Amino acid sequence: MLPTLADVLELPVVQRARPRVVVGSSHLDVAVRWVHVAEVTDLAHLLRGGELVLTTGIAMPDDREALRRYVDDLSGVGVSGIAVEMGRKYHSGLPHALLDAAGDAGIPVVALEREARFVEITEAVHGRVVNEQLEEVRESERLHEVFTRLSMEGAPPEQVLREVARLSGRPVVLENLAHQVLACDLNGEDPGVLLAAWESRSRAVRSDARTVHDPASGWVVTTVGARGQDWGRLILICGTSPTSRHTMMVERAATTLALVRLLERHQESLERQTHRTIITGIIDRAYSDPEEALVRARAVGVSLSGHGLVGLVLRLRDSRAGLAAQAELADTAEEAARACRELRVPALVGSLDEVRVGILLALPDDSDEDAYLRRLAERLRERVTTSAVLAAGSRTDDIREVRRSFLEARQVGDVALRQSGDQLFYRLPDVHLRGLLHLFSDDERLQTYVERELGPLLAYDDRHGSDLTEMLRCYLSSGRNKALAATTAHISRPAFYERLRRISHVLGVDLDSVETCLSLHVALLSLDSVRDHRAY
Repeated sequence: MLPTLADVLELPVVQRARPRVVVGSSHLDVAVRWVHVAEVTDLAHLLRGGELVLTTGIAMPDDREALRRYVDDLSGVGVSGIAVEMGRKYHSGLPHALLDAAGDAGIPVVALEREARFVEITEAVHGRVVNEQLEEVRESERLHEVFTRLSMEGAPPEQVLREVARLSGRPVVLENLAHQVLACDLNGEDPGVLLAAWESRSRAVRSDARTVHDPASGWVVTTVGARGQDWGRLILICGTSPTSRHTMMVERAATTLALVRLLERHQESLERQTHRTIITGIIDRAYSDPEEALVRARAVGVSLSGHGLVGLVLRLRDSRAGLAAQAELADTAEEAARACRELRVPALVGSLDEVRVGILLALPDDSDEDAYLRRLAERLRERVTTSAVLAAGSRTDDIREVRRSFLEARQVGDVALRQSGDQLFYRLPDVHLRGLLHLFSDDERLQTYVERELGPLLAYDDRHGSDLTEMLRCYLSSGRNKALAATTAHISRPAFYERLRRISHVLGVDLDSVETCLSLHVALLSLDSVRDHRAY
């Protein structure tokens, strides 16, 4: 961290010159990047900002306007201050024109009452600056070692945050894009105080840049994500004066969190890995020609051509951590592949992520799909020791539509996971809109959609203690029947109509538009899903 002007004035070599701050005593916290000795007035073009200018004043002009131009030029490049040695040109005091101009520009002016050895001052300040920069490099290396080790170990978020709290001595919080706390280490602070009304307080802290410091809250906030997919924010609660070390630390920690999330993959057999690669290639549209998936599948002994293709997802209900989870998922995938072989159904089987196994079934064209799925589900219940649900997407004859079938099955599986029924397998008709939205509650895209649609209204309610969001919910839940909505809200019609006008103004939308209201209604249901997700 660079020394401030106040730090420089306390150096023994400067104190021997008896420094006296003539103008700008309230700006002594400005950082000094370098010291520049100059006896000419035309020097602004030689500076880069952050310099303390040392001069005897011997070449300073006597003309008032020329002095002001001199100060304005230095202000334009952002100097830290001007120190003038008395006794050469100025004896009783510095000219008022210089002081007035410096006061207007906010540049501190220091009078050195005794003869000063400028070379000693420059050596002392430059040595301090270089040492500070060297210490920053050393600290950067230390932090690099710590967070590289955490990345290599695949440390969970809780461990990363624990390290940040230990190194900084400050509370740290990881939140998602909906401003919900995912993990935190409060460093011994009272959670009832630090986390109170968290969503509301977090919404007030905007982070347009990747990393920002918000003086009002005392937060250093950095975005967490990689490959253009941001999924959260890391917040270090460090007060009004964060150091460069704090910023460096929170950025390194955010990088580690993003990297670990990218690198989390599981051990599988070579066959399962190959199958997974083909399935994920279809889902991620990695093949420029969809027919390539058919060729690759045929190459590993699974013929998909001329069959009815069904994407299945086997969703585990509970999962262990670490190596146990990897083994559990691998065993589940192997058992699913074995069950398909017993049914003599060509299939690609491989893990999709930490809790899902994907199955691409190739059924005969004239086959009874439900019969095959029931038999497969029965075998899986017998073989898979972990509790799981089987979800099926729509059947298709076109490899181009398999992606949609898998996405549908994934949606159905996650929703069915929280249903009370005990069906052998589930399809899309078994779930409804709320359940479907709940599936995406931890998806950054849904959180972004909620913020885009309802963010201004939520922020308005937080600032004013109003209930506009609930009034909007009443209006939409009543089928846009204003009279019924007013009755439901237990307020008079004129009062309710006024609230609708205010909602329209805050959101900048037309509430008479059916499409707009539909979008807002989906956003409200999505908001419920996002908020409820933490309960599961």
